[in-house]
Amino acid sequence: DAEGKINWAIHYVDGTIVRAHQHAAGAPRGAEAEALGRSQGGFSTKVHLRAADEKHLMTFVLGPGQQHEALGFEPLMAGGAVKRRGRGRPKHRPGRIVGDKAYSSRKIRGYLRRHGIRITIPHKVNEHRSGPFDRAIYRMREQVERLINRLKQNRRIATRYEKCAANYYAMWLIAATLLWL
Repeated sequence: DAEGKINWAIHYVDGTIVRAHQHAAGAPRGAEAEALGRSQGGFSTKVHLRAADEKHLMTFVLGPGQQHEALGFEPLMAGGAVKRRGRGRPKHRPGRIVGDKAYSSRKIRGYLRRHGIRITIPHKVNEHRSGPFDRAIYRMREQVERLINRLKQNRRIATRYEKCAANYYAMWLIAATLLWL
């Protein structure tokens, strides 16, 4: 961050589902505690990501496969702090958040406004209000999609083999670190 390599102007948020292998079942603390759940694709884990660009994963949160993106948003925004050079609190708040329609809710928009973060999230069809929307910024959201694609090139990331969420979390950290370097 001190060298200016992290983009704090815009961060992108997205979620992806990872299928769990049959050997991942039978976690000692229970499926919900180990971020395993049932979605349309079967037994899976949902990974919520916040990225600065296509190479820099800022933070991620694991949840059960059926968990909606809106439920993982606040823990996602709370993480990803980067220590500043010298004194002061770590930096963790970007200037703008770009996300897809899954993040379009009154609660998320209120959270972002309270924290002074600008919003580029399209409104859902059933939402009554529609404000200004910058399509050019929204098109850059494909950077987080490319990041997910690059991370899922690793077999241990694309399919969850681990029973414990801590071990699977470690695999994501290793893959993100290798990509960052």
